[in-house]
Amino acid sequence: MTRAELFGQIQKKNSFLCVGLDTDLNKIPKHLLDTEDPIFEFNKQIIDATAQYAVAYKPNIAFYEAYGVKGWQSLEKTIAYIPKDIFILADAKRGDIGNTSKMYAKAFFENMDCDALTVAPYMGEDSVKPFLEFKNKWVILLALTSNVGGKDFQNLELTQGGELYEEVLRKSQEWGSADQLMYVVGATRAEALRKIRKIVPDHFLLVPGVGAQGGSLKDVAQFGMNSQCGLLVNSSRGIIYASQEGDFAEVAGEKAHELQLEMQQYLSDFL
Repeated sequence: MTRAELFGQIQKKNSFLCVGLDTDLNKIPKHLLDTEDPIFEFNKQIIDATAQYAVAYKPNIAFYEAYGVKGWQSLEKTIAYIPKDIFILADAKRGDIGNTSKMYAKAFFENMDCDALTVAPYMGEDSVKPFLEFKNKWVILLALTSNVGGKDFQNLELTQGGELYEEVLRKSQEWGSADQLMYVVGATRAEALRKIRKIVPDHFLLVPGVGAQGGSLKDVAQFGMNSQCGLLVNSSRGIIYASQEGDFAEVAGEKAHELQLEMQQYLSDFL
């Protein structure tokens, strides 16, 4: 999916919502455990209930890898089921030496036909470049994450000035364009968005942490939005596990709609 197509979906739906599919057999409604493929059945109903409000879905790959071959089959069926006009983001946090990264890229971009993949930048340019060789595919680099331990390294002050995550933003722009690169910026770090937008004014940002983690959607929109929105805000648990009863899909749809309506207001206010 191109940048223009993604922005077109944002405009069409008045939404920049990304729904995270962190599907855990210990958390889905019990009655689904009797189905042939509980993970896919859960995802299918979530997608049906939220697709009119979401511009992206983000399967967290660990939640599928954990179940071995059956988990991968559930993932493949889920990706195939997502409507073609919705952005598919594999949250796999890959990144290794060049040859290995090339194989990861083939797995997610060719075999699974995902639109984007999260990548860890720690090993530098040659570990990221193989992912950037695929047309109309996106690399989403980890920049400033919302977990507590992120501060262990990301906020280290550099001798030349600035913090380590800022250098990731600056240096990585030498590797690819705003049509190829996005960045992960946690919603709980919204105070940094002003600074981040000065460094990467045109790039899309993937923003997790709204909802269950307590991030402020208004702050993210006010400080992070650019002329093409430039935001994909992810909510996982706050939507997909809003109910564990038979009405789980209906409630998920209601929660997604609530976020979409809030996003519609912020698109009007800040775009």
